[in-house]
Amino acid sequence: MKIKTKDFQVAEGDKVDLGKWPTRIEPVYDSKDDYKKLLKHAVRELSRQQRMLYAGNQHAVLLIFQAMDAAGKDGAIRHVMSGINPQGCQVFSFKHPSAEELDHDFLWRTTRNLPERGRIGIFNRSYYEEVLIVRVHPEILISEGLPDALKKESHIWRARYRSITDLERHLHENGTRIIKFFLHLSKDEQRKRFLDRIDDPEKNWKFSVDDIKERQYWSAYRTAYEECLSATSTDHSPWYVVPADDKKNARLIVSEIILDTFADLKMSYPKVDAARVQELQSIRAQLVE
Repeated sequence: MKIKTKDFQVAEGDKVDLGKWPTRIEPVYDSKDDYKKLLKHAVRELSRQQRMLYAGNQHAVLLIFQAMDAAGKDGAIRHVMSGINPQGCQVFSFKHPSAEELDHDFLWRTTRNLPERGRIGIFNRSYYEEVLIVRVHPEILISEGLPDALKKESHIWRARYRSITDLERHLHENGTRIIKFFLHLSKDEQRKRFLDRIDDPEKNWKFSVDDIKERQYWSAYRTAYEECLSATSTDHSPWYVVPADDKKNARLIVSEIILDTFADLKMSYPKVDAARVQELQSIRAQLVE
């Protein structure tokens, strides 16, 4: 089955209803061995594209992963990016903000870690937490020290969506391509993965009591995601809703979306001018003497 990445893209202006987006689709692989072969091919091609990105030094690529707990963000990043040269890739995970970070605007702590030209940056959670978890738990706004007038429900989320889309437009116009993944997990599949983490001693470390507490806010998170995806998916920085109940399928879809973005950049290795070619040939002649 060929992956049509447009099928997973949220079109600019669309109103997202996650109930209409599947959490599981027909597998794009035939067997476990076929999955491994397809992923290996994708990883090899991503590595090739990353080398050209690094050599050309004209674009940066930012991958953003957002999801409910246990949706497979870590696994997707680990498997899909396994062949990338560490020198050309940076991964950042964003937890609860520090006191210093709370004293700045909500985009400050993430923009400090944006990828420079020639590199891939990966945000495992991101500035989108400020319109997701903060929306579900509005008490967090208190610790952010905003003026009361800016914390009004009628203002705060619309303003933050605008700040985010303005930032992403600015980055796009300066050579950074942003790909945003929402790994779409069903509530029942999350329950199964939580049970697996509890029952398997080697996975106990993955489970936190906070995971169960947050699960109680499932409906609130779903609403927050729907409004966020609707407000911030643009033609230049789109959201992709990736069915995540099948981890293998999700990884193959993610890899294909990244490869399609690289293909659109039409990259190649830098060409040297005639003077540089002559210089290289002169150096070569000295080396073979």
